[in-house]
Amino acid sequence: MEQKYIVGIDVGSQSAKILIYDLEGNIVARGKKKLAPMHLAKPGIVEHPDDDLWDSLCEASRMALDDFDGDAEDIIGIGVGGIRCCRVLLKKDGTLAQPVISWMDDRTAMPYEHTNRETAYVTSSTGYLSCRLTGEFKDCVGNFFGQWPVDLETWNWSEDDEVIRQYQIPREMLFEAVLPGEVLGHITKEASQRTGFPEGLPVVSTTNDKAVEGLGSGLIDDETAVISLGTYITLMIQGKKLPENPKALWAILSSVPGMYLYESYGIRRGMWTVSWFRDLFGDGLVNEAAKQGMSPEEYLNKKAGNVPAGSDGLMTILDWLANSWEPHKRGMMIGFGAHMDEAYMYRSILEGIAYTMKNNCDAMCRELGKSLKEIVISGGGSNSDVFMQIFADIFHLPARRNVINESASLGAVINTAVALNVYGSYEEAVEKMVKVQDTFYPIVENARLYQKLNERAYSRMSDYTDGVLREIHSIYHD
Repeated sequence: MEQKYIVGIDVGSQSAKILIYDLEGNIVARGKKKLAPMHLAKPGIVEHPDDDLWDSLCEASRMALDDFDGDAEDIIGIGVGGIRCCRVLLKKDGTLAQPVISWMDDRTAMPYEHTNRETAYVTSSTGYLSCRLTGEFKDCVGNFFGQWPVDLETWNWSEDDEVIRQYQIPREMLFEAVLPGEVLGHITKEASQRTGFPEGLPVVSTTNDKAVEGLGSGLIDDETAVISLGTYITLMIQGKKLPENPKALWAILSSVPGMYLYESYGIRRGMWTVSWFRDLFGDGLVNEAAKQGMSPEEYLNKKAGNVPAGSDGLMTILDWLANSWEPHKRGMMIGFGAHMDEAYMYRSILEGIAYTMKNNCDAMCRELGKSLKEIVISGGGSNSDVFMQIFADIFHLPARRNVINESASLGAVINTAVALNVYGSYEEAVEKMVKVQDTFYPIVENARLYQKLNERAYSRMSDYTDGVLREIHSIYHD
C-alpha cells in the first residue's frame, strides 16, 4: 500500500510552520519561516508588515517540500490553521486592503470600524490564508473569536440584528462560515506556483489555533486540561455544553464539531517573556551555552534545575502586556537576594507561569464543578524537563507531554484526516496519531512548598501591588 501524507499549517505570532505528517501522526518533513518584526506605528497599534503572513507561509511550504523525501502527489490534503483574534481587511479579490492587524493591537478588542473604503471583507488570519490558497471566501466559524457576530449555539453567524449592529460588520463583509473538518476548497494554480503544493489538493478547515492545538494534544475527554505554551498561554478543558454567563472562563468552539472548549484566562506575551529574558543576556549567554554544546534555552534550563523549588521566594508577576481594561498592570520580580543570579530569575519566570495558570485553572474548575486527573503541556516549552516538573508540582497532578509538541499542526492534520475519511471519528484519529512521550509526577515536598507559597503569597500579590501600580500609571497618564 502506498504511503500517504497530510500537511498541517500553523501560522502563529512569531513564525509560519509547515509540517508534513504520515497517517500515523509522524512528522516526515518540516519548514519554518520566522515572521518579520511587528510594525508598531504608535502605542496600541500592532500590525504584520506588508503581506508577511502569506509570504512566510509560501516560503515555509517550499522549505517543507524540499525537506520531504516522498512524492508530493502522495499528499492527500492540507489543514490550515493560524493565530486567532487577528483582524484582516481584504479587497474584493481577496488581497489585503491594509496590513494584518495583530491580536495584540488594541483595535481587535473593539468593534470593527469601517475606515478603509477598499475593504470588502473582514476576516481572520486563517480566512485570509485559506482564501489565498483556494480562492474561496470560506472559513471555520470557530476562528472568529472575540469581536465577531458568532452564534455559539448554532455554530454560524448570528441572525440577531442587534448583535450585527453591536459588532458593526455587515453580513456581506463576512466569509461563509463552515464547521471544522470541512473542505474549504482546493489549491489554485497560483497558490501551487507560490507554495509548491499540487494544484487541486483539498484544503480543510480547522478551528482557531488554541482549539486545534487542544485536538492535536489529544484533548477528547473532560478530565484532562491542555496548557498551551505560546506567545499567549492558556489552559483548555473540553465539554459538551455552553456555560451560561461564565465568569472565570471563555467558552469557544472546539475543533471537534458539536463540542466546546472551556478556556481559562491566560498570560499575554507568556513564552515571549521567556525569550525576552534569554535575549537580555545576549552574546555572553550564547557563548557560554556554546562552550557546553547547548542552546541558550538548554543552558538556562540546566542552571534552573540547580535552583531550589520556589526560587528561595523570588517571584515573577507576568503582566508584561497589560489588558486594555487593566492599563496599570506591569510585570515585576519581587524577593531578590544577593545570592541570586540569572538562574533564579529564569526559574521564577517558569514558576510564575505555572502559578498563574494553576490559579486560573482552579477558578475555572470551581465554576464548572469539574476536577482534573492530568494536564498535558503543549508547545516548545514542554521540551524542558525542569518546566514539566514545575507544572506537575504546582498543579499537584501528573503532567504529560507528547511526542509531537507541534500540536496545532497535528490538530489541523487530524481535522483533515477525518474530513477525508482516513479515520471514521476524532476519537479514532487521536488514538492513532497522538502519542505520549512521558509523564512527570508531583514531588510531594515540592508540591507542599509551592502550595504554601501560592496560597499565602503569589495568589494575593496584586492585593498589595495594584495600588502602587495605579499610582505610577496615573503619574504618566493624568
